[in-house]
Amino acid sequence: MITAIIAEKPSVAKDIANVLNVRQRHDGYLSGNDYLVTWAFGHLVQLAMPDAYGFTGFRRENLPIIPQEFKFIPRQIREGKEYKSDPGVLKQLKVIGEVFAQSDRIIVATDAGREGEGIFRYIYNYLGCRKPFVRLWISSLTDRAIRDGLDKLKPGSDYDNLYRAAEARAIADYLVGINSTQALSIAAGQGIFSLGRVQTPTLMMICSRYLENRNFTPQTYYQLKVTAEKDGTPFSAISEHKYETLPAATTALSAVTATGTVTVADVQRKEVNQEPPLLYDLTTLQKEANSKLGFSADKTLSIAQSLYEKKVLSYPRTGSRFISDDVFDEIPSRIALLEQYPAFSACAAALKGTALNRRSVDAGKVTDHHALIITECLPGELPEDERKVYDMVAARLLESFSARCVKDVTTVRFTAGNSDFTTKGTVIKSAGWRAVRGEKDEEEESAALPPLQPGETFPLQSAENMEKQTKPRPLHTESSLLSAMESCGRELQETELRDSLKDIGIGTPATRASIIETLFSRDYVRRDKKNLVPTEKGLAVYHTVKGKRIADVEMTGQWEAALARIETGGMDAATFRKGIEVYTAQITEELLQVQVSVTDGERIPCPKCQSGRILFYPKVAKCSNVDCGVTIFRNKGGKELTDKQITDLVTKGKTSLIKGFKNKDGKTFDAHVTFDKDFRTVYEFPPRTDKAKGKGGRR
Repeated sequence: MITAIIAEKPSVAKDIANVLNVRQRHDGYLSGNDYLVTWAFGHLVQLAMPDAYGFTGFRRENLPIIPQEFKFIPRQIREGKEYKSDPGVLKQLKVIGEVFAQSDRIIVATDAGREGEGIFRYIYNYLGCRKPFVRLWISSLTDRAIRDGLDKLKPGSDYDNLYRAAEARAIADYLVGINSTQALSIAAGQGIFSLGRVQTPTLMMICSRYLENRNFTPQTYYQLKVTAEKDGTPFSAISEHKYETLPAATTALSAVTATGTVTVADVQRKEVNQEPPLLYDLTTLQKEANSKLGFSADKTLSIAQSLYEKKVLSYPRTGSRFISDDVFDEIPSRIALLEQYPAFSACAAALKGTALNRRSVDAGKVTDHHALIITECLPGELPEDERKVYDMVAARLLESFSARCVKDVTTVRFTAGNSDFTTKGTVIKSAGWRAVRGEKDEEEESAALPPLQPGETFPLQSAENMEKQTKPRPLHTESSLLSAMESCGRELQETELRDSLKDIGIGTPATRASIIETLFSRDYVRRDKKNLVPTEKGLAVYHTVKGKRIADVEMTGQWEAALARIETGGMDAATFRKGIEVYTAQITEELLQVQVSVTDGERIPCPKCQSGRILFYPKVAKCSNVDCGVTIFRNKGGKELTDKQITDLVTKGKTSLIKGFKNKDGKTFDAHVTFDKDFRTVYEFPPRTDKAKGKGGRR
């Protein structure tokens, strides 16, 4: 029996082929031992654009665009004004089709998740294949994991609902993205305004936080600080009361200094047991890598994917922070492995033979994949950034299975004058999991206090007024934005509560990084150090769609929850699609009525149709009237036409003299750019001077 295996990437296909001793190379696949191993390059098949259904340009009368039957076509690339099938994709699809035709069955080895399932099924359906298939479902790419997975292949039908969810997500994003973008762009009449099912609510959160921060008015207040000492150990305390005015604070300070002493009113001591953190899922890793290393969410995902393909990390696109008991059985050997890893050898050795903490062990909370952990393969030489991310995951594994951190926390209340003061002191009795990285939390930053007893009085060494100001919530960073996306913007500190709301977050662990990157590519958001700051264009979109359905974070979270129910068979994909179609019609109608206000310079009428206006883009300038077709490409003869030159061309009929154009032979020349009778750009050469004629010069 001939078995075809299809992986998502060539590198993964080669890993599987090596395990099966499949060595014979061909163009686009490997063969041997009755196996044919081929691969995709991510998504080879995609939903067709509106023109495939006869909807050309951005036209009000076309909206909403809701095809009765969706067409899937080979992935396309842009050539000039048109999209064409990628030749490399067509070639590989032909190879895959031939491999499937020669086989008796197929093993699906694309990434074990929603998108991976979609990648295979789109190819399978596009090729019209009917061969039976089974599923390889693994959480790492080590040889052992691949062998175990091949011994435990799952029926392909087990993942039908996962595919239905993938297709439903793709169609939902298509319908919402295409229609909302066209509707807002038509309403604006000035450029392209991209909107999306998840992209737009995410932009709303960034803009809302930015405006809240910018419009915040700080309020000044005052607190008193007193300092004393016992047996040579100084301590200080802050007043419990906050004074709104300086005179009130000064009066209180005078009473304190007049007394000249501080008295211990109350001492509360308690032992605090701090549980270790749960293992990483992708989002938690991205948040901490952003906070500690300054990495973008997209960069962290790319690094984690690379480490997965190097067989040293488990599958990164996981939304779970737990492992099952069978994976827990392997943890002692993973810890022992880290004894050979210099950065953590001492911590790993200290855990050897101890009872491991089981807080991260709960099979009921494991989703498609368990939490992100290291594999049984130690990494060799790694690039610096990959080493940093690997070290984070290795450290978290050691932390999660270590003992609790035990602290003595003492809270002391003092009186002086008519004011009450408090301070805290912390003593670490047993570092436990905190010993792995030696990090301190905010409580541990407070100095240990001398032994204090109620009723003790000490001479006041100093007393002062401290002027403070209220602060706004900080601008979003990628770390805080990822948290907001997880919880639909709710401000949640408790990890357990935040985890319980993951099912109604927006986006998924696998897609949030790309959503954030889309906002950068659309010029809606920029980075200011670690902060995310909306651009003028981003704020214009915010003010335009605020309060509209497309901007509703909660509704987007509900759609995400519905997709999750499709995966588990709890919701019918057709029902979901009908809901999305109704939603699409509603947002389209809303957006066609809006007014868009964007500073866009002067309005330059189109010289051809006179009814449209010229819109400026990075690579072209074009008429806003879709029926007109005037397009001016900026790149001409090796030169980039500026906005000023294009404005002159449109308003005066030609540009000023531009020097340094190059012809096909690489020779330079000077010319004006003008229009021909069909409004295509052509060169106009300046009259030759007598001097040039005398030299016999010709162009």
